[in-house]
Amino acid sequence: MPTLQFIDASKTFGDGHNTIKALKPTTFSANEGELIAIIGPSGSGKSTFLTIAGGLQTASEGDVLINGRSLKNMREKELAQVRLQDIGFILQASNLVPFLTVDKQFSLLDRVKQHNMSPEERTHLFQTLGIEHLLQQLPNDLSGGERQRVAIAKALYTKPAILLADEPTASLDSDRAFEVMSLLQKQTKLQNNTTIVVTHDTRLIPYFDKVFKMTDGVLKQEN
Repeated sequence: MPTLQFIDASKTFGDGHNTIKALKPTTFSANEGELIAIIGPSGSGKSTFLTIAGGLQTASEGDVLINGRSLKNMREKELAQVRLQDIGFILQASNLVPFLTVDKQFSLLDRVKQHNMSPEERTHLFQTLGIEHLLQQLPNDLSGGERQRVAIAKALYTKPAILLADEPTASLDSDRAFEVMSLLQKQTKLQNNTTIVVTHDTRLIPYFDKVFKMTDGVLKQEN
């Protein structure tokens, strides 16, 4: 069974003469162990697709299923539980709690969600991302690249069934970007989850199992 399905799902904003169809009717499925790229120009609907996939907004028409469960008629409380239990987000804004040290960011996750990485897995993750020396720092003490790496670690730490990443390597230098993609590739296979990455960086394409292109709200598989 696919972990994520779009069934003729679309998203329209506005009303009357000012309607914008940000996502045209889309049918899409992603399976366990797949690392998928979505490429396309700014304003093409990539971020709309990603936020609908993550239950941050609902489709105007059609349906979205996560592990076979329809999101269509879920209340916000139910959607929040799906996001907590099944979905990890890596957003362009690092989304860290400003008054918590890096270490406490992960302690907070342990309080709200079970079955996260073991201490050994966590240590290895920190070392791979090069953040093990940042644990006592606050987000404002970190560079943009460091904040992004911490955000990536937070998303992977909870072992989500679906990982959604919006330009996860945008603030990283080339070497670190390739390291992060290698890590995402490895974790996707190791945890048998589904990872979907929105990116403009075509150098990263070889890492992906499938590549889709979004143009004017239309999603089409490239390979």
